[in-house]
Amino acid sequence: MIRRLPTLLSAALGLLVLALLSGGVGAAEPKTLRIGLQKSSTLISLLRQDGSLEKALEPLGVTVSWHEFTSGLPIMEALNAGQIDLSADVADTVPIFAQAAQARITYVAEEAASPTAQAILVAADSPIKSVADLKGRKVAVTKGAGSHYLLLAALAGESLPFKAINPAYLTPADGRAALASGNVDAWVAWDPFLSAAQQQTGARVLRDGTGLSLYKRYYLASDTYAGRRPDVLAVVVAKLGETGAWVKANPAEAARRLDLLWKLDEAVVLQANERRSYKVDLVRRDGLREQQTIADAFRAEGLLPRAVDASALGLWEPPTR
Repeated sequence: MIRRLPTLLSAALGLLVLALLSGGVGAAEPKTLRIGLQKSSTLISLLRQDGSLEKALEPLGVTVSWHEFTSGLPIMEALNAGQIDLSADVADTVPIFAQAAQARITYVAEEAASPTAQAILVAADSPIKSVADLKGRKVAVTKGAGSHYLLLAALAGESLPFKAINPAYLTPADGRAALASGNVDAWVAWDPFLSAAQQQTGARVLRDGTGLSLYKRYYLASDTYAGRRPDVLAVVVAKLGETGAWVKANPAEAARRLDLLWKLDEAVVLQANERRSYKVDLVRRDGLREQQTIADAFRAEGLLPRAVDASALGLWEPPTR
């Protein structure tokens, strides 16, 4: 018995370590919610500005840290790498690319369709009059963004494959600069960048998402965080819903607050907010049909490394008491 004690003790310690690593007995609950956001993350940005999310999470003993990114794909990379716990709203295409990269993520909530909040832009004096005229032209687009799918769908509507144009994969700021300088012939943008370019440079909408792309935006969490802190996510979703309703009910005040964050004219913000639904709801399995259409379109163009079942990601549900 004495000689077996070290073996039994080692085995017991090993089981304890496994339990801790798997979130079992004794595993500490995360006390900081790490949120990834980008400039167009309207509702999360407003919550960050007024501190109301932190206040709502105080009863749970949870604080918030904020991590800003230039676009949605880097947010997904950080989410999958365990560097953040929750992403602010990202375009509908972003989870598709993340899923193709085998990211371990869960849909938490969605903002309802806003098809006019993204569009293909050309300079005011451009000779380009239709999507068909983009053939052989250089088009700036942010890779993996909702605008990327809009471009695919618009070209397909003219029976043109993606290879019919010369894509320039640029961030929104670089895309706008390239269009203004004439280094690209068109730029696919989303709000508030879209409204800013229209009002400040006179850029002309060639085609928006109407009839082509619903343009929903999704909030996602890591699988691990969604499983361990559904209570925290319930508070976040409730605050997002309240904030979305407030923006629509108070457009002028919302524009003033966002003007301070975005450094844009209030008129630009008002136009951008008119185009966004900001209606927050839970994600339903049957509501992911266009996600599958997006995945199939990117796969057909060789832009995804593997086929994706868009309905295969986890769906967060509010905890039941």
